[in-house]
Formats: sequence, structure tokens, C-alpha cells
Amino acid sequence: MATAEQLKAMIESFAAKDEPRFYRLALQLAAEEARRGRGRVAQELRDLIDAVRTGNIVLPAPQRRPVPIAQARTDLGELVAVSYPDLRFSDIVLADDLRASLERVLRESRSAQALAEHGLRPRRRLLLVGPPGTGKTLTARIVAGELHLPLYEVRLESLITRYMGETAAKLRLIFDAMNSVRGVYLFDEFDAIGAQRALPNEVGEIRRVLNSFLQFIERDDSASIVIAATNHAEILDRALVRRFDDVLTYALPEREQVVATLRRALAGFKIGRINWEQLASAADGLSYADIVRAAEDAAKDMVLDDRPTLDPSALERALAARVTAHTSVARGR
Repeated sequence: MATAEQLKAMIESFAAKDEPRFYRLALQLAAEEARRGRGRVAQELRDLIDAVRTGNIVLPAPQRRPVPIAQARTDLGELVAVSYPDLRFSDIVLADDLRASLERVLRESRSAQALAEHGLRPRRRLLLVGPPGTGKTLTARIVAGELHLPLYEVRLESLITRYMGETAAKLRLIFDAMNSVRGVYLFDEFDAIGAQRALPNEVGEIRRVLNSFLQFIERDDSASIVIAATNHAEILDRALVRRFDDVLTYALPEREQVVATLRRALAGFKIGRINWEQLASAADGLSYADIVRAAEDAAKDMVLDDRPTLDPSALERALAARVTAHTSVARGR
């Protein structure tokens, strides 16, 4: 349910004819409904927003969701976690080139039939590399949400540690499922199985898993989308990297992206006079996730202290605290 501050902000933006802010607030409300587990309501809100934006008030009929493989197959249920994300590209801040690459993936996927008529296939194997908190996992959820597909997150830790000696067979089950249930299949922390075969500390089981993965992904001709994400691209096996259609590199945000992230995170709150450039400087070295958490910390303090507006200095302190925490970890404290 919308808070009083959110409703006030929406009314103010409507009265000022500030459509971009109004839509941002409406999408934030939809995202909040999704976080509360009200996926159907969240999707209806997003559909309504899209319809108003395009001038088409006839909303699409709700799509029937496929039976999740985690329910249909007990053995697969232990290996994957299924969800139905309601997220869209408006829920993430990305560099322009990265956004363009992902939008092309979506465009090709939506036009798969037209491409097939000319003997072409859409991009469907993506390798996402970059530091933690830069949006890799969120991207997989957004791709699933944009394409109205279920997201299957492969539990690599369970795959490897619980089934030593059987991992290749379990991996085959996942690739078989890609053919029977179209979805977005996310292999997060992919370096757990994708490390170079020549590394001195690599165990034989992991080497066999990597070889199996190479064989399975080479033979995979399903309509599902495979996304692998890693924080350690430097240790990935080169033969494995070549199996992906696109390698997308994520990085810490530039100042413009810091400001956009803060504005998005605080869209539902009233803020005092603020120097965005100064705040962007205070967030130097932080990831997108850290910036959002700092914004949420400042917003929580505002609510708990029963203040009507968010103090920019409190936001700056929250960002500084995150920077200090990262510095301490880097120094081994």
C-alpha cells in the first residue's frame, strides 16, 4: 500500500505536470507491491503505466504462467530457485552502452520468429562480468520481467557440494529443463564452475563439471536464455567465454549514474535543498547496491525521527559510512 508521502509526491508531480517524476513514483509503488509479494497487483500497475504512456488504454490479457520446474520435478527443485520477477528496465540505472546491448537482446528475443524465417537466431547466452553490487543479478531479473518469463536461479553451491561425483548428471537435468520450460536460467557466481582448467588448485570434480558445461551449452538449442554472472572474469576458462553470444562488462557508477541512482531510490521522499554533485563525490567508489542502501538508511532515519523531509547531510553521512566500511574491509580490519 502506498505511503502518505508517496501519495503526496504523486499528487504534487501530477499537479506540476511533471510526467517523468509521476511515472517514476508510480513504478516505485509497483516495485513496493512486488517486494510485498503482491506480484499480480504490481504487474497490473505496470501494465496501466505502460498503457498510459503509449496512449493505449486497452490492457493486455494476463498471461498464463508455466508450471515451474521446481514444482514439477523434485530433483530439479533442489537445484534451482524459481521466481517471476515484475521488474523492468526503468528499475535499474545502467551505462548507455550496457543498456543498448541489453535492449538488443530483448529486441531479438521478441522477434525470434522473424529472425528464424531468415535462418537467424536471437542472442540468448550472456556472460555478465564486473564487481559486486553493479547490477548483474538484477539484470537477469529484469530480462525475465521484460520478457514475461520465469527466472530459474541455479544453486551452484548445492550443485557442486551436495552431489560430488554426480554433478554432471545434475547439470544435464538443468539443460534438459531449458528445452521443456522456456525461461531465464541464471548461473550466478559462475566462476565456481567456470575457472580455468589449468589452475593449480582446481580439483578434478570441478574440471569435469566445466567440461560437461562446455558440452551441454554447445549442444543447447532451446529457446531459453542463459545468463552467467561472475565477479572474477579473469579466472574464467577462455573456451567457456567463447560459448557466450555477448560478454557484458559492469562497472562502478560514474557521477551521473550515482545521481540517477539516488534520485530513483529517493523518489518517494521529500528532500531538502540538495547538492547532487557533492553527494556524487561522497559516493565515490561505491557500487549501485551500496548507494541504494545508503539512501534507504537515510530515509529510515527520517521516518524513525519523525521528520517531514530528508536531510541531505544525513544522506551524505550514510554514503560516507559505506565508504568507510569498504575502506576498512580493504585494509583487512
